[in-house]
Amino acid sequence: MKLTFDGDWRATVTDDPLHITPRFGTSVHVARYADVKERERWLLDTFGSQDWLWDAPDVFRFDPVGRQLVGAEFQLPGESASAEDSARLPLIPAVRSGGLRADEFRDFRHETCSVLCRAPKDAVVTGLRDLDVLDEPLDARIGIAPDVALLVQRGAVVGWSLTDPARYLTSGFAAPDPNPPCPATRRLLTECLDLTTTPVVDDLVDEEPAALARLRAVDEALRNQHEDRQRADALTALIATMVEDYGNW
Repeated sequence: MKLTFDGDWRATVTDDPLHITPRFGTSVHVARYADVKERERWLLDTFGSQDWLWDAPDVFRFDPVGRQLVGAEFQLPGESASAEDSARLPLIPAVRSGGLRADEFRDFRHETCSVLCRAPKDAVVTGLRDLDVLDEPLDARIGIAPDVALLVQRGAVVGWSLTDPARYLTSGFAAPDPNPPCPATRRLLTECLDLTTTPVVDDLVDEEPAALARLRAVDEALRNQHEDRQRADALTALIATMVEDYGNW
Protein backbone atom coordinates (compact mmCIF):
# COMPACT_ATOMS: atom_id res chain seq x y z
CA MET A 1 0.00 0.00 0.00
CA LYS A 2 1.27 3.46 -0.95
CA LEU A 3 0.67 6.46 1.31
CA THR A 4 0.82 10.09 0.24
CA PHE A 5 1.92 12.85 2.60
CA ASP A 6 1.83 16.62 2.06
CA GLY A 7 3.82 17.87 -0.93
CA ASP A 8 3.04 14.71 -2.92
CA TRP A 9 5.64 12.80 -0.90
CA ARG A 10 5.12 9.04 -0.80
CA ALA A 11 5.98 6.02 1.33
CA THR A 12 5.16 2.31 1.12
CA VAL A 13 3.62 0.37 4.01
CA THR A 14 5.84 -2.46 5.26
CA ASP A 15 5.44 -5.29 7.77
CA ASP A 16 7.81 -3.68 10.30
CA PRO A 17 6.09 -1.34 12.79
CA LEU A 18 8.16 0.54 15.35
CA HIS A 19 8.58 -1.20 18.69
CA ILE A 20 8.79 2.07 20.59
CA THR A 21 6.53 3.06 23.49
CA PRO A 22 4.88 6.41 22.70
CA ARG A 23 5.21 9.41 25.03
CA PHE A 24 2.31 11.79 25.45
CA GLY A 25 2.27 15.29 26.90
CA THR A 26 2.05 18.52 24.96
CA SER A 27 2.56 16.32 21.86
CA VAL A 28 2.91 12.66 20.90
CA HIS A 29 6.46 11.35 20.50
CA VAL A 30 7.44 7.97 19.03
CA ALA A 31 11.24 8.00 19.11
CA ARG A 32 14.17 6.64 21.10
CA TYR A 33 16.02 9.88 21.95
CA ALA A 34 16.41 10.59 25.68
CA ASP A 35 17.43 14.26 25.76
CA VAL A 36 17.79 17.37 23.61
CA LYS A 37 21.23 16.43 22.27
CA GLU A 38 20.07 12.97 21.26
CA ARG A 39 17.06 14.48 19.48
CA GLU A 40 19.33 16.88 17.58
CA ARG A 41 21.52 13.95 16.53
CA TRP A 42 18.40 11.98 15.57
CA LEU A 43 17.32 14.79 13.25
CA LEU A 44 20.80 15.14 11.73
CA ASP A 45 21.13 11.42 11.06
CA THR A 46 17.71 11.01 9.40
CA PHE A 47 15.55 12.65 6.72
CA GLY A 48 11.90 13.48 6.20
CA SER A 49 9.58 16.07 7.76
CA GLN A 50 10.87 18.03 10.75
CA ASP A 51 10.30 21.18 12.77
CA TRP A 52 12.20 24.39 12.08
CA LEU A 53 12.43 27.74 13.81
CA TRP A 54 8.91 29.27 13.88
CA ASP A 55 7.54 26.21 12.09
CA ALA A 56 6.22 23.08 13.81
CA PRO A 57 4.81 20.55 11.33
CA ASP A 58 4.31 16.93 12.24
CA VAL A 59 7.59 15.03 12.20
CA PHE A 60 8.32 11.80 10.31
CA ARG A 61 11.97 10.70 10.22
CA PHE A 62 13.48 7.97 8.05
CA ASP A 63 16.82 6.16 8.03
CA PRO A 64 18.89 7.30 5.03
CA VAL A 65 20.24 3.80 4.34
CA GLY A 66 17.15 1.60 4.38
CA ARG A 67 14.67 4.51 4.11
CA GLN A 68 12.50 2.95 6.83
CA LEU A 69 10.57 5.00 9.39
CA VAL A 70 12.51 5.43 12.63
CA GLY A 71 10.29 7.85 14.55
CA ALA A 72 7.49 10.41 14.52
CA GLU A 73 6.13 13.36 16.49
CA PHE A 74 2.58 14.72 16.35
CA GLN A 75 1.40 18.12 17.59
CA LEU A 76 -1.85 18.29 19.54
CA PRO A 77 -4.52 20.30 17.69
CA GLY A 78 -5.84 23.35 19.50
CA GLU A 79 -9.49 22.63 18.67
CA SER A 80 -11.63 19.83 20.05
CA ALA A 81 -14.36 18.53 17.77
CA SER A 82 -17.87 18.51 19.19
CA ALA A 83 -19.14 15.27 20.69
CA GLU A 84 -21.44 14.92 17.68
CA ASP A 85 -18.56 15.24 15.21
CA SER A 86 -16.29 12.94 17.25
CA ALA A 87 -19.04 10.30 17.16
CA ARG A 88 -18.89 10.41 13.34
CA LEU A 89 -15.31 9.15 13.27
CA PRO A 90 -15.45 5.73 11.56
CA LEU A 91 -14.61 2.72 13.71
CA ILE A 92 -13.52 0.72 10.68
CA PRO A 93 -11.24 -0.39 9.23
CA ALA A 94 -9.40 -1.87 12.18
CA VAL A 95 -5.77 -1.00 12.82
CA ARG A 96 -3.27 -2.96 10.76
CA SER A 97 0.30 -2.95 12.14
CA GLY A 98 2.93 -1.76 9.71
CA GLY A 99 5.97 0.39 9.17
CA LEU A 100 6.82 2.81 6.38
CA ARG A 101 9.56 2.90 3.77
CA ALA A 102 10.18 6.19 1.96
CA ASP A 103 9.90 5.94 -1.80
CA GLU A 104 12.75 8.43 -2.22
CA PHE A 105 15.49 10.14 -0.22
CA ARG A 106 13.91 13.61 0.02
CA ASP A 107 12.79 15.95 2.79
CA PHE A 108 9.19 17.16 2.90
CA ARG A 109 6.80 19.05 5.18
CA HIS A 110 3.65 17.50 6.66
CA GLU A 111 1.10 19.93 8.09
CA THR A 112 -0.20 19.38 11.62
CA CYS A 113 -3.77 18.30 12.22
CA SER A 114 -6.29 21.06 12.91
CA VAL A 115 -8.90 19.30 15.03
CA LEU A 116 -8.88 16.75 17.86
CA CYS A 117 -11.58 14.07 18.01
CA ARG A 118 -11.98 12.60 21.47
CA ALA A 119 -13.64 9.29 22.31
CA PRO A 120 -15.72 9.12 25.51
CA LYS A 121 -13.48 9.52 28.60
CA ASP A 122 -10.62 10.21 26.14
CA ALA A 123 -10.01 6.50 25.65
CA VAL A 124 -8.69 7.47 22.19
CA VAL A 125 -7.58 10.85 20.89
CA THR A 126 -7.45 11.39 17.13
CA GLY A 127 -5.89 14.28 15.25
CA LEU A 128 -7.57 15.02 11.92
CA ARG A 129 -6.46 17.22 9.03
CA ASP A 130 -9.93 18.83 9.17
CA LEU A 131 -13.54 17.84 9.79
CA ASP A 132 -14.06 17.11 6.08
CA VAL A 133 -12.28 13.81 6.76
CA LEU A 134 -15.46 12.67 8.55
CA ASP A 135 -17.51 12.96 5.36
CA GLU A 136 -15.93 9.90 3.74
CA PRO A 137 -14.84 6.41 4.89
CA LEU A 138 -11.24 5.67 5.78
CA ASP A 139 -9.11 3.42 3.60
CA ALA A 140 -6.93 2.14 6.43
CA ARG A 141 -5.48 2.63 9.87
CA ILE A 142 -1.77 1.81 9.90
CA GLY A 143 -0.43 1.00 13.38
CA ILE A 144 3.11 2.38 13.15
CA ALA A 145 3.82 1.81 16.89
CA PRO A 146 2.02 0.44 19.97
CA ASP A 147 -1.36 2.23 20.20
CA VAL A 148 -0.31 4.79 17.54
CA ALA A 149 -1.92 4.70 14.09
CA LEU A 150 -2.02 6.79 10.93
CA LEU A 151 -5.42 7.40 9.34
CA VAL A 152 -5.53 7.03 5.56
CA GLN A 153 -8.18 8.34 3.19
CA ARG A 154 -7.95 8.15 -0.62
CA GLY A 155 -4.36 7.02 -0.12
CA ALA A 156 -3.38 10.15 1.82
CA VAL A 157 -2.38 10.43 5.48
CA VAL A 158 -5.16 12.57 6.99
CA GLY A 159 -4.60 12.04 10.70
CA TRP A 160 -3.26 9.99 13.56
CA SER A 161 -4.65 8.36 16.69
CA LEU A 162 -3.37 7.43 20.14
CA THR A 163 -5.24 4.78 22.09
CA ASP A 164 -5.31 5.05 25.91
CA PRO A 165 -3.39 8.35 26.03
CA ALA A 166 -3.50 8.43 29.85
CA ARG A 167 -1.23 5.38 29.92
CA TYR A 168 1.49 7.20 27.98
CA LEU A 169 1.50 10.52 29.87
CA THR A 170 4.99 11.71 30.75
CA SER A 171 7.06 14.90 30.98
CA GLY A 172 10.07 15.79 28.88
CA PHE A 173 12.06 12.80 27.67
CA ALA A 174 11.15 10.37 30.47
CA ALA A 175 9.66 6.99 29.66
CA PRO A 176 6.02 6.59 30.76
CA ASP A 177 5.28 4.86 34.05
CA PRO A 178 4.78 1.15 33.23
CA ASN A 179 2.00 0.88 35.84
CA PRO A 180 -1.58 1.61 34.77
CA PRO A 181 -2.85 5.16 35.37
CA CYS A 182 -5.10 5.69 38.36
CA PRO A 183 -8.76 6.74 37.87
CA ALA A 184 -8.01 10.30 39.05
CA THR A 185 -5.39 10.70 36.32
CA ARG A 186 -7.86 9.64 33.65
CA ARG A 187 -10.45 12.15 34.88
CA LEU A 188 -7.89 14.95 35.06
CA LEU A 189 -6.61 14.20 31.55
CA THR A 190 -10.09 14.93 30.24
CA GLU A 191 -10.22 18.16 32.24
CA CYS A 192 -6.82 19.25 30.93
CA LEU A 193 -7.69 18.52 27.32
CA ASP A 194 -10.88 20.54 27.79
CA LEU A 195 -8.92 23.47 29.20
CA THR A 196 -6.29 23.53 26.44
CA THR A 197 -8.60 23.27 23.42
CA THR A 198 -11.57 25.19 22.09
CA PRO A 199 -14.24 25.92 23.09
CA VAL A 200 -13.19 26.01 26.80
CA VAL A 201 -9.86 27.72 26.12
CA ASP A 202 -11.80 30.57 24.50
CA ASP A 203 -13.68 31.02 27.77
CA LEU A 204 -10.36 31.31 29.58
CA VAL A 205 -9.17 33.96 27.14
CA ASP A 206 -12.44 35.84 27.74
CA GLU A 207 -11.89 35.46 31.52
CA GLU A 208 -15.18 33.67 32.07
CA PRO A 209 -15.43 33.06 35.85
CA ALA A 210 -16.56 29.44 35.50
CA ALA A 211 -13.65 28.57 33.23
CA LEU A 212 -11.13 30.33 35.48
CA ALA A 213 -12.47 28.50 38.52
CA ARG A 214 -12.26 25.22 36.64
CA LEU A 215 -8.62 25.90 35.73
CA ARG A 216 -7.69 26.67 39.34
CA ALA A 217 -9.47 23.55 40.58
CA VAL A 218 -7.66 21.30 38.11
CA ASP A 219 -4.28 22.87 38.90
CA GLU A 220 -4.86 22.36 42.63
CA ALA A 221 -6.04 18.78 42.14
CA LEU A 222 -2.91 17.94 40.15
CA ARG A 223 -0.57 19.50 42.69
CA ASN A 224 -2.27 17.61 45.52
CA GLN A 225 -2.34 14.25 43.75
CA HIS A 226 0.17 11.98 45.47
CA GLU A 227 -0.29 8.76 43.51
CA ASP A 228 0.63 8.44 39.85
CA ARG A 229 2.88 11.45 40.35
CA GLN A 230 4.76 11.21 37.04
CA ARG A 231 1.55 11.47 35.05
CA ALA A 232 0.24 14.25 37.29
CA ASP A 233 3.42 16.22 36.55
CA ALA A 234 2.86 15.70 32.82
CA LEU A 235 -0.68 17.07 33.09
CA THR A 236 0.58 20.01 35.14
CA ALA A 237 2.98 20.80 32.29
CA LEU A 238 0.14 20.48 29.76
CA ILE A 239 -1.85 23.29 31.41
CA ALA A 240 1.17 25.31 32.61
CA THR A 241 0.74 28.09 30.06
CA MET A 242 -2.96 28.42 30.88
CA VAL A 243 -2.20 28.62 34.59
CA GLU A 244 0.54 31.19 34.05
CA ASP A 245 -1.64 33.37 31.84
CA TYR A 246 -5.02 33.04 33.58
CA GLY A 247 -4.61 31.24 36.90
CA ASN A 248 -4.26 34.40 38.99
CA TRP A 249 -7.42 36.10 37.81
